Amino acid sequence: MNNAKAAMIERKALIFNVQKYNMYDGPGIRTLVFFKGCPLRCKWCANPEGLEKKYQVLYKRNSCIDCGACVSVCPVGIHSISKQNRHEVNRSIECTGCRKCQEVCTQAALSIVGEVKTISELMEIIEQDREFYTVSGGGVTLGGGEVTMQSEFAANLLMVCKQEGINTAIETCGYAKLDAMLQMSEFTDLFLYDIKHIDPERHYKLTGVHNERILENLKELLHRRYNVKIRMPLLKGINDSQEEIERVIAFLMPFRDYKNFKGIDLLPYHKLGVNKYTQLGKEYPIEGDPSLTDEDLDRIEGWIKKYEFPVTVVRH
Repeated sequence: MNNAKAAMIERKALIFNVQKYNMYDGPGIRTLVFFKGCPLRCKWCANPEGLEKKYQVLYKRNSCIDCGACVSVCPVGIHSISKQNRHEVNRSIECTGCRKCQEVCTQAALSIVGEVKTISELMEIIEQDREFYTVSGGGVTLGGGEVTMQSEFAANLLMVCKQEGINTAIETCGYAKLDAMLQMSEFTDLFLYDIKHIDPERHYKLTGVHNERILENLKELLHRRYNVKIRMPLLKGINDSQEEIERVIAFLMPFRDYKNFKGIDLLPYHKLGVNKYTQLGKEYPIEGDPSLTDEDLDRIEGWIKKYEFPVTVVRH
C-alpha cells in the first residue's frame, strides 16, 4: 500500500451507528453507516442522536439505580447526585467521549453516542457482509444525521467501497453545497434523496431551513444523470394532502422518463425514535399522532401512480 492510500484510509469521521442487514435504504441487504451532524431540525426526526456533530450522553432514567459510580469517573463533571439522591446529567457540559461512565454503569443506563472511525475500521466491518451483498445485490449506504456534513471523508469511503466492488448509496436531505454533493457522486451508485415539503416557507417551519438549495441540487443530480430515488417522509395533516403530492409530482414530471430517475419511496411516519429524545434530555417536537393509515397510504400511492411514476411504500 502506498503512503497516500495509507493516509486516506486512516482519515477519521464521527459516526453514531453502523447497522447491518438493513433492507430499507437501497437495494438488497445493506450495511448502513450513520454520520453524526445534520443542518436540518426536522420535527419528526427518528435519529435525534445524529443531529449534533459531537459526543452525547443517552440516559435511561428508568434503568438507573442512582449508585453514583459514573460521578467519580467523568473527567468533566457531567454526572452528579442531587440532594434527593438522584442521578442528574448536566447537558450544558460537553461530553469528551471517553465512555468511562458507560463502562462503570452496571445497569446499562448510560451510553455515549458518537465514535471516531477511520475508513479502514469501517471497511473491516463492511467487508464482513460481502457475501450478503453479492447474493442480494446489496451494498453500503451512508446516512445520518447528514452525510454531506462530512463529505470529504464520505467521498473517500465511497471510493474505497467502489474499488472493492461494493455497491454504494447515500441517503441525503440535499441541503449542502453542490460541490459536496458532486464530490461524492462519482462514487455513488444511488442517491436516496428526501423531499420533505415542496413549499419553501412550510419547509422552513418543519425543518429549520428553506428548500431552494435542496431542489436545485436535486435538479443538478438528475440533469447530470446520477441515479436518484426520491424519498418522501409522510405525516398526516403535514405533507399528505393531494395538493402537496401533486406539487411534488409537477416538480418531478420533467424527469419522469430519465433512466436515472428511479422512482419514489413513501416513508410513513413512525415513533421508533421518540424515547431517544427523553434519553437526550430533549422534548419531542411533534404533538399528537401524525401516523397514516393503510388507507391513507394507498390513496397517496394512487395519486402518484396516476402520473405513471414508480412508487413504493416503505413499511418498517
